[in-house]
Amino acid sequence: METFEAIRTRRAIRAYDPTYRLDDAELATLLHAARHAPSAFNIQHYRFVVVKDPALRAQLRKVAWDQAQVTDASALVVICADMAAWKKDPARYFNGAPKAVQDQMAGMIRDYYMGREWVQRDETMRSAGLAAQTLMLAATARGYQTCPMDGFDYDAVGKLINLPEDHVVAMFVVIGRATQEAAPRVGALPDAEVIVTDRFPG
Repeated sequence: METFEAIRTRRAIRAYDPTYRLDDAELATLLHAARHAPSAFNIQHYRFVVVKDPALRAQLRKVAWDQAQVTDASALVVICADMAAWKKDPARYFNGAPKAVQDQMAGMIRDYYMGREWVQRDETMRSAGLAAQTLMLAATARGYQTCPMDGFDYDAVGKLINLPEDHVVAMFVVIGRATQEAAPRVGALPDAEVIVTDRFPG
């Protein structure tokens, strides 16, 4: 599928065929595509928790307002992010570059993030969001439907997936075959309200 077509046709779908199964190789293809999403300093904060255990998916559904797509979609991916990734051997994010570049970038990473907890969290969320959107566009291009989700109890989800203390949950992404068409697009704001040139009006 052409890129602009994938962007245009990607919709949040909530009704899925529970009998359809996305095979592991195809899901791996989509996840590897998502890994091409950009991240600050190439830190790759995002972590993809692929939930396959039916019992765990049922538990997650209970803490996600009983939304059927949590269990009915072929794949459930909990998009998480490592807020402490910036200090975990940062030179490795430039493996393959000259040693001088690795050392320089590691120093820049430490200087940028150290003591700035709000930046650490903000960057993880940006990276997770970019990865989630890339995952959904990849799935759309392959003919699947998706839905990004934030309607759940974040603390309960963290406990169920054994989330490390220095990680955060950003969202769910479900992938599968829809059983209903998306509703028509409505409510689009005018470009003049959304696209600003140079500065906001005073």
